[in-house]
Amino acid sequence: MTVTISIQNHTFILHPTGAVFWTNKSILLISDVHLGKVMHFRKHGVAVPESAVSKNFDQMNAALDYFDPETVIFLGDLFHSKKNTEWQLFEKWVSETTSKIILVAGNHDVIDKKHYQKLEIEIYSEIATNGFLLTHHPEERDHFFNFSGHIHPAVKMRGIGRQSLKLPCFFKKPKQMILPAFGEFTGTYFLIPTEHDCVYAIANDEVIVVC
Repeated sequence: MTVTISIQNHTFILHPTGAVFWTNKSILLISDVHLGKVMHFRKHGVAVPESAVSKNFDQMNAALDYFDPETVIFLGDLFHSKKNTEWQLFEKWVSETTSKIILVAGNHDVIDKKHYQKLEIEIYSEIATNGFLLTHHPEERDHFFNFSGHIHPAVKMRGIGRQSLKLPCFFKKPKQMILPAFGEFTGTYFLIPTEHDCVYAIANDEVIVVC
């Protein structure tokens, strides 16, 4: 189940994969996929299930199939580190994707730009358009609403007694939304909302309005 919200008279749909669809522009926003991280850790002896690799691509395909966007903009940390065997999988995925692909570079995006250019992927440090600012690190800038990633936000949900759940979330401030990490093997960071914030948690393939 998705959740539809309005920001500055534009419509955005929050998807349980962690993606955001900007309906007015037919743009799909995805942050912090960290492709290559699974194989990076497996190479160094960490027992990460290899199935996590295919899960990332399955999730990307699910979001694209649902929205059929004209453009996909990755808000940084698309690939975790240097090229490894997951790069070939990414090349195949790009070749099968009809959407235009743009990368707003993050701190983990260290792969030489020429490799992305061969795939006809455009790279920017940030994108400012229609009063919206797309970055990797959260930014506060006058006259803009900011979409970003980097933090891997999560929220703690408390139940009866001492029960609690840690859920990834879309974390919305008055002039900013931080997207959850899209990648399967990324970790999360707790954020505590104030009275001015709104949280959209992801649980059981649903986006849940918390605020």
